[in-house]
Amino acid sequence: MGKSPNDLGASYSRIDLNDQNRILRLLANPGGEEARQVLADADRLRSRTVGDKVHLRGLIEFSNYCRNNCLYCGLRRGNRKVARYRMTPEEIIAAAEHGASLGYRTVVLQSGEDPAYTAETIAAVIRDIKGLGLVVTLSIGEREPWEYELWRKAGAERYLMRHETADPALYQRLHPGQSLEQRVALLKILKQLDYQVGTGFMVGLPGQDSRTLYADLELALALNAEMVGIGPFIPHPDTPLGREAGGTVELTCLMVALTRLALPYALIPATTALGSIDPFGREAALQAGANVVMPNLTPRKYRPDYQIYPNKICLGEEAADCRGCISKRIESLGRRVADDPGHNLLWLQRRVGSPVAGS
Repeated sequence: MGKSPNDLGASYSRIDLNDQNRILRLLANPGGEEARQVLADADRLRSRTVGDKVHLRGLIEFSNYCRNNCLYCGLRRGNRKVARYRMTPEEIIAAAEHGASLGYRTVVLQSGEDPAYTAETIAAVIRDIKGLGLVVTLSIGEREPWEYELWRKAGAERYLMRHETADPALYQRLHPGQSLEQRVALLKILKQLDYQVGTGFMVGLPGQDSRTLYADLELALALNAEMVGIGPFIPHPDTPLGREAGGTVELTCLMVALTRLALPYALIPATTALGSIDPFGREAALQAGANVVMPNLTPRKYRPDYQIYPNKICLGEEAADCRGCISKRIESLGRRVADDPGHNLLWLQRRVGSPVAGS
């Protein structure tokens, strides 16, 4: 009998992911030899399970309005320095059409939590984008379960909603009026609705420690997340955490690697945030187990105003330039850009009953 998919990580790593004390020591020295070995193990496992292709997701940031007041986010309700915008459904669909013309197979519709877009409006946009032959990922936060169900029926296949931190007290402190319990409950509902579910977390948050990061890893595993986004905390000057220290590439990439070992078939992005704190941050993540990149399709006139964190890269580039640039970066690593929609293989297996490699 073959190994279960989530046992594969153990056979490709010299560490036991259940050995909390050892993981904590590892996290305390993310630049050490043992950490470098974990990165190499994760990259080897990534090649074995999801292959050498890198999947591109065209990101459309369609609204920077947000009803929440999260302490770290530049789009927070209390930030009066933001020039707010909302794209019309026609603008969103036009951006998706442009993405399709550039060869993207997936678009990610992302916004702040903006109730101005009704469930029916979002559903209509999904149906129109599906008509272009694209896979639709949503990243629009906490909504009612019936809305998630409506959007799934309209054709959305994926939903990204990072938990940000698995420490309930820290979560509540960073997200006034919200709770980790509610966030996790909604992620579980999304799973029940047959979405490919994405969670994830920030590395380097004020008040976070190695035990918190271990809990983040445990939560992603408990959710059996199909996608896990991991990026460094980058302090935004117009937020209450603007003077705090930020996260590092080393520790973020180590968490990418540990996540790959814990969830061998997960879709793990090399985040734009990593590229924003280090010119080769995305390449570092791709060499630590990541297999997704999310270039920007947002119209250039809106991009400067969608800054969850400062100094975000690629604000002035045309979408075609972003597509060409990231393709060359991927190829420089001996990898290639995928030409398929890039679904999670375990999600596909559940739907069609076919085995996946290594199972």
